[in-house]
Amino acid sequence: MRGISLLIQELKAMVTNKKLIVPIIVLMFIPLLYSGMFLWAFWDPYDQMDRLPVAVVNQDTGTEYNDEELHIGDDLVDQLKDNEGFGWDFVDKNVAQEGLDNLDYYMMVEIPADFSERATTLLEDNPTKLELKYIPNESYNFLAGQIGESAIEKIKAELANEISATFAESLFDNVDELADGLTEASDGASKIDDGVTELNDGAITLQENLARLASNTITFKEGLQASNNGSKELVDGVTALKDGFEEMKTGQEELLAGALEAQTGTEQLSNGLQQSLQGVETAQSSIPQLTDGSLQLNEGTQQLIGSIEQWKQAAEQTAAGSTELSNGIEQLNEVIQPMLDSLPEEQKEQLKVTMASLIDGSKEVNGGLEQLTVAADEINGGATVLSTEMNKLHQGQLALQTGIIELAEGQQLLVDGATKLLDGQDQLVGGLQLFGEKITEVQVGTGNLLDGSNKLSAGIDELATGSLALEDGASQLADGSIELIDGFGELSDGTNELSTKLTDASTETSEISGNDDMYNMFADPVTVEEKKMNEVPNYGTGFAPYFLSLGLFVGALLLSIVFPLRETVAAPKNPFSWFISKFGVLVIVGIIQALIADAVLLYGLGLEVKSVPLFILFSILTSVTFITLIQFLVTCFNDPGRFLAIVILILQLTTSAGTFPLEVIPDVLQPFNTLLPMTYTVSGLKAVISSGDYGFMWQNATILLMFIVLMSLGTLLYFVMQFKRKYGANAAQS
Repeated sequence: MRGISLLIQELKAMVTNKKLIVPIIVLMFIPLLYSGMFLWAFWDPYDQMDRLPVAVVNQDTGTEYNDEELHIGDDLVDQLKDNEGFGWDFVDKNVAQEGLDNLDYYMMVEIPADFSERATTLLEDNPTKLELKYIPNESYNFLAGQIGESAIEKIKAELANEISATFAESLFDNVDELADGLTEASDGASKIDDGVTELNDGAITLQENLARLASNTITFKEGLQASNNGSKELVDGVTALKDGFEEMKTGQEELLAGALEAQTGTEQLSNGLQQSLQGVETAQSSIPQLTDGSLQLNEGTQQLIGSIEQWKQAAEQTAAGSTELSNGIEQLNEVIQPMLDSLPEEQKEQLKVTMASLIDGSKEVNGGLEQLTVAADEINGGATVLSTEMNKLHQGQLALQTGIIELAEGQQLLVDGATKLLDGQDQLVGGLQLFGEKITEVQVGTGNLLDGSNKLSAGIDELATGSLALEDGASQLADGSIELIDGFGELSDGTNELSTKLTDASTETSEISGNDDMYNMFADPVTVEEKKMNEVPNYGTGFAPYFLSLGLFVGALLLSIVFPLRETVAAPKNPFSWFISKFGVLVIVGIIQALIADAVLLYGLGLEVKSVPLFILFSILTSVTFITLIQFLVTCFNDPGRFLAIVILILQLTTSAGTFPLEVIPDVLQPFNTLLPMTYTVSGLKAVISSGDYGFMWQNATILLMFIVLMSLGTLLYFVMQFKRKYGANAAQS
């Protein structure tokens, strides 16, 4: 009761003392000045950004893109006019720069002259980014510059979305053109495929003719072999015939001499003439076989010429088809060249390599076919020469046959003459003379025949050697034609696949169509769904725990200056009554301070809290915690205690995580976070204002109660010590 009585005396003395009560009443509003005034001033600064003057300079000259005028700078200005985020002022550059220098503008946004032109470089090999110049005057206000930077980033994102949507629309227009180009390329590839099919058919015909040529070459070779054997037999026969005629000449001379000497030689001559007639008849019977062989050889040569002519025509047709194919491939290459720039780099390079391979391959085929045509001409020329020589051979054989016939007739005459010679020597001498003359002529003919036979044999040998080369060449050509057919088959498969793929690509590409939703998807493919946990509506609500704690601490500190924490209005009866008298006054003032600040925050500024009663209760607990801390420091240490309280206030402002997170402050300061009471007052007020986590609030309230108990025990211990020193003797007497 003595403690309550002394408390009542302290209250009466305070109320009746104007010098004391007025400062205390004023001090009761100190927490309100800190918490209410600060929160009111910065309750929602972003809602007042339209008062912040910002200069906008548009120097964009515009450009032309896809036959349309493009003025991105003007479009951006129109957007900013509809955007109330800042106090936009659209001026020229000189006015804007002067305004920055004179602190009329917080920042300047400059749109360069090439702003629109840079936007058109998006599809070029080296695109140039759009440059939006942002010039803040941070010396004027640093936070304004930071806020402006965030706003510029938002404007940049919106502008990027608009540009991306524009180019997405342009891209889809190019896709339509690409579909048309692919359709044309597919048609061209189909024509190439048809040409390759025709070329393949020609190659098959060429291969068949070459196979026939190779077969005929073998037959021709066999005929030449037979002709070669016959020609050798002919040479041997003509040689024997020549020798016979020479012997006949000798015999005729001897017969003529004998006939002059004696008639008896006539019978011998008749017998010799009979033998000679048989030899001539034998030669005459052999001549038709030789003539028939040369005739067959001539006919084979004619067939060879016909086959070579067909081969040449087939080669020329194939060369013409190959030329058409090469021209078609080059036309296709020219058609697709304008479309390559719109394709991805990897597909463009692959298509270029494919077309280059097709062009080179067609040129190689053309060169081979030209060489094939030249070879056909050379073979045809050789066959023509061969035919001419065979005609000459045949004519010589006919002439030989005629000579043999004449020889046989002459021989018959000799036989008849020999018979008549038996009748008369005079006629025999004349006949023998005539016979000698004829033999001389025949000798000359047989000599020519022998030379012709030797030449014929040599020509047939050369022709046989040439036929071997012709056989090898024909075989190689036949094998090459098979490879050519295989190559054309692969080429046909490739062109057919190319046509199919181009048709499929054209179909799929033509099915792609753009719309506004798709353009927006290209421009802004990612959306962020923000789900806030324990949403804080504005700056004031977020900073209320910090500024309310700060205000109540400053209020408690200033109260220690106005209200005496040691001296009492009357001598205390004991240390406890001394403590209660001072502690009671401070607690009452602290509660009133908290209630005034809470009333203004809740009903003046409209602060929304999860629970009003718990908010008021925790505010009072916060105020009492700071009061007991200040009472302990000032009571025990007087003015040094106040200085220590200011140091603690500074540490609490930096380590309580009321503004910036604890993790971003220096490591050396972080340990103070758990040691000082404002950490728990801020955390508890955040729980009761924003999160509604009342368990966490009571956890912090328990820690604050521990601070109150410890600081109160410390103050009580000081009063116990001082009471014994000041009032110990009087207390003992009473």
